[in-house]
Amino acid sequence: MARDRSNSNDYTGPLRRLLLAVLVLVLGAIFLIWRIDSPRVERFRAQITDSVVPNFEWAMAPVTGTVNLLRDFQSYRRLSEQNGELRSELRQMQVWKEAALQLEQENARLLDLNKVRLDPRLTYVTGVVLADSGSPFRQSVLLNVGARDGLVDGWATMDGIGLVGRISGVGQNTARVILLTDASSRIPATIQPSGQRVIVAGDNSAAPPLDFIENPDLVRPGDRVISSGDGGVFPAGLLIGQVAADPGGRLRVRLAADYERLEFLRVLRDHGTDPVSNTAFVITPNGPLNPEMIVPSEDAPDATQP
Repeated sequence: MARDRSNSNDYTGPLRRLLLAVLVLVLGAIFLIWRIDSPRVERFRAQITDSVVPNFEWAMAPVTGTVNLLRDFQSYRRLSEQNGELRSELRQMQVWKEAALQLEQENARLLDLNKVRLDPRLTYVTGVVLADSGSPFRQSVLLNVGARDGLVDGWATMDGIGLVGRISGVGQNTARVILLTDASSRIPATIQPSGQRVIVAGDNSAAPPLDFIENPDLVRPGDRVISSGDGGVFPAGLLIGQVAADPGGRLRVRLAADYERLEFLRVLRDHGTDPVSNTAFVITPNGPLNPEMIVPSEDAPDATQP
């Protein structure tokens, strides 16, 4: 038994060394073949690659499956995070909705207490923005409503939140709106709560400046700017924006309307107010006073006596 074991060891040692030498030679040959820069060797390498690589697809299947599993896990984790964010935003929107409902109810109660009557003539017609002809020199948009809808030059337009501009040019089926940012736009406005009268002057920028402020010391950034109704240009009380100061210290208005996404505009039908031609009818509802109807008092002094 000991002799058989020694004979097997005598054959195993040289065989291992021979296999190791063959492996080193094969690896060296592969290294040389892959390092030689020759067209023939390149074709040979391509043939070897085409013959060997497809046969190793079964070996790459576990690796590919593992990579796909990791990707699916990462995608599931991202979806879970997005779901959590959406749930959080939904909760915030529910809070905002509840706050809006409470404010609406409070506003209704205040209107009922103050007996405020809104002008029934101030209705609106909604139009779709067909084209935006904004340029460095002119700011305007085109609406798909016109004279057939009863539009008149000078009517105010809003995007549902803030004032956008005024109608300037009415066709049968279309109308052009000059935006507040246009250089030709001049809108009389009031700053709240100070009550300062200003002019919102367009200068082709996103935040028009405020000109002719009566007392700038009473104006603070964040104050509301609304239309004053002076001159009959616009109805009074339309929201324009908030006061903001530029880096140079000049007061401007940050517009409430979203000028980046003007898709629908509301054109306010404003037929104006009837001018007062006779103040006597305002003082006495039955008509002007007749001087002959005025009876002097007995205690009143006589203007004819010295």
